[in-house]
Amino acid sequence: MEKPKISELAEKAYHLGKEYERTYRGCAQCVIAGLQDALDIRNDLLFKSATSLAGGIGLMGDGGCGAYTGAILVLGSLVGRERTNFSDPEGIRHKTYQLTRKFREKFIQEFGSVICFYIQNKILGRYYYLPDPQEYEKFHKAGAHDIYCPEVVGKAARWMTEIILEEGLISK
Repeated sequence: MEKPKISELAEKAYHLGKEYERTYRGCAQCVIAGLQDALDIRNDLLFKSATSLAGGIGLMGDGGCGAYTGAILVLGSLVGRERTNFSDPEGIRHKTYQLTRKFREKFIQEFGSVICFYIQNKILGRYYYLPDPQEYEKFHKAGAHDIYCPEVVGKAARWMTEIILEEGLISK
């Protein structure tokens, strides 16, 4: 059986992430599920841990984009320091930092920021205060869950898949 190419797996992660965001919402968990399913690296605790990261953390918008933070969590789960090696004399955490910066660069190029508030302004023309039910409904009616956020999630999943595979963090 032929190994899938990086581009094929990146596209699979892109499409899964988009579809999960359209269907289930919760950008951090949707990017994690897309990455995990495309790369066959399921981790239910990591997925569950990302619940509160949606909508710029707790739907507040003033934190990192959920798709951005969720993808970084997957990266850290693959190349982060272990609790049993907390002192990290090898400097493993520095590899994680380097790859996070590489991912951040792609995000900034595309969306101008990694902060949900600014990304909403760029792609939707304004910020929506999502804890308010009326604002949340306006956000949804503006196409956030059908068009805009799925695209952000899909791109985050694609870019992180490329980084993971190009760096050889898992074998596929």
